[in-house]
Amino acid sequence: MRTPGYELVVFDMDGTILDTLEDLADSVNRVLERFQYPARTLEEVRRFVGNGRRKLLERALPAEVSEEEAERIFQEFTSYYQAHCAQKTRPYQGIPRLLETLRASGCRTAVVSNKADPAVRELCARFFPGLFDAMSGERDGVGRKPAPDMVDAILGELSVPRERAVYVGDSEVDIATARNAGLACVSVSWGFREKEFLRAQGAERIADTPGELEALLCGPSGGSVECGGM
Repeated sequence: MRTPGYELVVFDMDGTILDTLEDLADSVNRVLERFQYPARTLEEVRRFVGNGRRKLLERALPAEVSEEEAERIFQEFTSYYQAHCAQKTRPYQGIPRLLETLRASGCRTAVVSNKADPAVRELCARFFPGLFDAMSGERDGVGRKPAPDMVDAILGELSVPRERAVYVGDSEVDIATARNAGLACVSVSWGFREKEFLRAQGAERIADTPGELEALLCGPSGGSVECGGM
C-alpha cells in the first residue's frame, strides 16, 4: 500500500464525490413549477451549481423576480431539497474505495461544501458512513467557498498544518478555494465542469478517474501537487 503524500485530503461534495445533479435539477424545477416559472434543463443546472443554494436559485430564476418572491422560492427549495436530496444521488464509481484506501493508509479525510450543512451531513452518513473525519456545509456565520473559512475550520479541528493538506474539487470555485486557503489542489474532470474549462481556470493537476486521483494523492510526488493560479 502506498503512503499518502498528505495527512489530510479535503473533498468538495457535488460533482467530486457525489453525483447530485439530478436531485438538484429536480428540486429546482419542482419549485419553479410551483411558482409558475419555466423549468431548467439538466445542463443549465450543471452550470448554475458551485456557489451555494442561493446563487443556484438566483441563476435559475428569471431576472424580473422580486427579492421577496425569490426569498420564498429559496426557502421552499431548501426544505424540498433537504427532504429529497438522496433520491437519485449516488457516489461516483470508485470514490468509496478511494476513501477506504486513503484511510487505511493513515490519511484523514474531510468534506467542505457550499451545500447546506444538514444535507452535507445526511449525505455523508448515508453514502460514506465512517469515511470522513470532519465535514462542513453552508451555515450562518461561516463564509461560503471560495472563502477559506470552512477549510480553515477543518484544519483547526483536525490540527493539520495547511502544507500537509490537499483540496480536491471539480470546479473553478474549488480551485479558488484551495488558493485562498493556501492548500495544494487537485481538480477532477468527472464532475460539473469540463477539463478544458478547468485548465483555463488555472488547474495544473487534473484526475480523470478516481484511480488517477489516488495516484496523485499517494504517489511519490504527491506532496508536490500545487494549486494553479487564475
